[in-house]
Amino acid sequence: MAVPEAVIRPAASADLRAVAEIYAHYVSQTVITFDQVSPTVAEWQQRLDGLADRGLPFLVADVNGVVVGYAYAGPWRPKPAYRYTVEDSIYLAPDQTGRGLGGTLLGALLPRCAQAGMRQMIAVIADTGNGASAALHQRFGFAHAGRLTGVGHKHGHSIDTLLMQRALTTDEHQQTRERGQ
Repeated sequence: MAVPEAVIRPAASADLRAVAEIYAHYVSQTVITFDQVSPTVAEWQQRLDGLADRGLPFLVADVNGVVVGYAYAGPWRPKPAYRYTVEDSIYLAPDQTGRGLGGTLLGALLPRCAQAGMRQMIAVIADTGNGASAALHQRFGFAHAGRLTGVGHKHGHSIDTLLMQRALTTDEHQQTRERGQ
């Protein structure tokens, strides 16, 4: 399938209704997010504002004026020692999957996080048996960092999560490689 012409740009308040609708599908219909209640547009605004206050990116994929996906990087954990580590979130409108938009969004998110001074990115992926998200992250240099077994329970299913990690700076990448040898 051809990749649609998508403009990747910073999210704006006017985009948040579409963001909320995209995410609501995954909350109600899938186990790839562990949320069980969809955030409101006001809650999405708080998230957008909070990320902006930290200098972290929140991007949307816009095709012909329609938001068809989004990606952002949020703090990995609240403790100060984790301040240079972020977790990515990428979601596409259900009819836009499999067209390369996830890669386009992730490819735009990574350098913006590095520019913001982040050193590591973590992907926490619900293991639904699909493998598409893990494959996407692996294509962008993420390495498997572990598995948490049975940590999620949703729609009558027990779900594992895969942890993947990627250095965002050359120095961090080199240090990660040296620790692995």
